[in-house]
Amino acid sequence: MIRPVPTIRCLAPAKINLFLSVGRPDARGYHPLRTIFQAVGLFDVVTVAEARSETSVTFDVPGIPDINTVSRAIDLYKERFELPPLSVHVSKSIPSQAGLGGGSSDAATVLRILQRISGDALSETELARLALQIGADVPFFLVGGVAKAEGYGEVLTPLDDEPRRWLVLARPDEGCPTGPMFEKLDSLDYAWKAFPEDHHPYNDFERVAPCACIDLIERLQVHGAGRAGLSGSGSAVFGVFEDEARARHAIVGLKSEGVPWVEVAPTLSREESLNGYVLS
Repeated sequence: MIRPVPTIRCLAPAKINLFLSVGRPDARGYHPLRTIFQAVGLFDVVTVAEARSETSVTFDVPGIPDINTVSRAIDLYKERFELPPLSVHVSKSIPSQAGLGGGSSDAATVLRILQRISGDALSETELARLALQIGADVPFFLVGGVAKAEGYGEVLTPLDDEPRRWLVLARPDEGCPTGPMFEKLDSLDYAWKAFPEDHHPYNDFERVAPCACIDLIERLQVHGAGRAGLSGSGSAVFGVFEDEARARHAIVGLKSEGVPWVEVAPTLSREESLNGYVLS
């Protein structure tokens, strides 16, 4: 028996990659990765309510294809558990083609809401496998906080929360579609880097990132970031600041230089990224 569905609103956090090293593609064309994810306090808002007739997925920004990470999450879950018609709406603050995991986080948040609706119909292992079918970054958002990922996104090791840090996130006008970025990286000759012992940002995609991204990394350091780097395959970059005041001061300078998108966001603990932002 399907129970009535209450309206549920959750915040879907973004992520950055503190470290990202890309292995050579296998016979299927898939790239193994070594990465360290960190959830950050920039959010999309996902609202799920019961619908009268059929399930719908809408966004408050144009350009999202009909088949997307959220629709795939719903379809895959429905293969395993009967769901009533649902109205799903996503209000976007995390930019697309930025390497901040917005689509992956939206999908994982929907999966967590569907688990709540179904009374945890799937085990944690089943849910993680389903998440991986949607995308390599999706399982991380079921873990949250800071975590090390290996393989193709399926080998996740949660790491201890670190003290809160303040980040400035910035993005140039151009995006970085993931597929073409991998193709550019595959054309280069480089070694697959092991996990580091320090916390200095590293990202193989900086080898092929647009000049505008590299320039932004340098500008963040000029404005006081102790460390800075590219997130995911780009085009967003991040800078780590000593406190919120210094981060917000840096934003003023970056905006005056014409940077089109820039935000301040804190790092999130595991509890905050998974349980601290259920709005209803």
